[in-house]
Amino acid sequence: MQPVPALRAMTIDDIAGGMRLCRASGWNQLEEDWRLFLDSPGSGVVLIERGGNVLGTAAYLRYDALAWIAMMLVDPAERRAGLGAHLLAEALAALADATCVGLDATPAGEPLYRRFGFVGDYSLVRTKATVDRARFPNPLGPARHMLQSDLEAVCRRDREVFGADRGRLLAAWFERAPECAWMVDDASGVKGYTFGRPGYRYYQLGPVVATDAATARDMATHCLSPLNGRVFAIDVPLLDEEWLDFLKSVGFAEERRFVRMFLRGHVHPGIPARQYAICGPEFA
Repeated sequence: MQPVPALRAMTIDDIAGGMRLCRASGWNQLEEDWRLFLDSPGSGVVLIERGGNVLGTAAYLRYDALAWIAMMLVDPAERRAGLGAHLLAEALAALADATCVGLDATPAGEPLYRRFGFVGDYSLVRTKATVDRARFPNPLGPARHMLQSDLEAVCRRDREVFGADRGRLLAAWFERAPECAWMVDDASGVKGYTFGRPGYRYYQLGPVVATDAATARDMATHCLSPLNGRVFAIDVPLLDEEWLDFLKSVGFAEERRFVRMFLRGHVHPGIPARQYAICGPEFA
C-alpha cells in the first residue's frame, strides 16, 4: 500500500523536488526562482508529497498590497486526482488577509481558478524569439544601462506603476542579469526600465515598464540587439498593438496565451497600460 500524501510547507531541501516537477512539465525555472518564494517575507510554497517524493506545489508571494499565486505544478503522473485544488486552497488560506490576490492562468488551469472565485481581467501572450541583431533598427534613443545607484529611483517608480513594492525582486533580477537592466530617464524622473533573468530553457525579458510604446521599443532594442543568438521570451499584456507589432517585426512569435485573474471583488493596484511586459507568470 502506498503512503498517504501529506501536505506541508516547502523547505530549501525540497527545491530539488520542485525542480523535478519543472523539468517534467517543460518549465523554465531555476533553483534561484524557488529560493525567492522561500526567502521573501510573508511568502512561501506548499507542497504535497508521498514517500518523500514531491507530487505538487503551489507558491505564493507577497508584494504588500498584492499577493501572487504561482508555481501550480502537479506531477504529470498524478494529475486529475484533485491535488491542484488542495494546493490552491492551502495557498489561499495563507493569503486570507491579503488585500488583493492574483495569478496568471493557462487555459488548462483557468477552470480550477474560476471554481475558487477568480475572474479574468485581461489577456497576455507569450512571445519568443532567438535574437537576430540584423532585424533590429540601430538603437538611437536615450536608453542607457541601469546602474546600481539607479535602483532606488526605479523601484520608487515601479511602486507607482506596478502598484506594490517588488524592490527585492527587481534587485535580484539586476544582480542575475545586469545586461538586461536598461532605463530611460530625464530631468522629470524615470520614464521606463527593463529587467530580465536567465532560465533553464530561455531568458525572460520583463518587467518592461514605460510611459509609451516608443520608450519600450527603445529600451528593448538597446537591450536585445547586443544579445545576438540568445533565446528570449517576453510575456506581453494585450493592451498595446503598437508594441506587439514591434516585437513581431524583430522576430518574436506568439507561443501561447494566458489570462490575468484576480479574486472576485479584489481591486488590483497599479497601471496595467504602462506594463509592456510582465516578470513572467511566476512573479507577476
